[in-house]
Amino acid sequence: MTNSNPVKIVMVEDDHGHAKLIEKNIRRANISNEIMHFDAGQPALDYLFSAEVLANGPLLILLDLNLPDMSGIDILAEVKRDDRLKRAPVVVLTTTDDKTEIQRCYDLGCNVYITKPVDYESFAAAIRQLGLFLSVMQAPEIE
Repeated sequence: MTNSNPVKIVMVEDDHGHAKLIEKNIRRANISNEIMHFDAGQPALDYLFSAEVLANGPLLILLDLNLPDMSGIDILAEVKRDDRLKRAPVVVLTTTDDKTEIQRCYDLGCNVYITKPVDYESFAAAIRQLGLFLSVMQAPEIE
């Protein structure tokens, strides 16, 4: 018996250098899940709320807060407000280590907050932890 579709990783990061590094580190942590990369907030939101995601279920979201078109905090808030998406783990990756912003992200429901430039050891550890998370995650049951 197979469980649901493999978890897709949605990365919202406008800096392509960072995006490549993040992807490299995910692969180094032996996580082979598909990664969908968006370099702006609106296309990412359009995808997250699309019929495809609705049909296919579980996601992990890697989210930069400083995007060219909107704040990652707004994306986080929208995701966590949505009944279908609110269970998706969100890892915030950003250059801001402002305590109030960090607290705000946790209050909104982010799972892990990592400051860039990322200390790749701690990033790899967080990703491995999420890997365990991914392996047990199921598609949400439809109410």
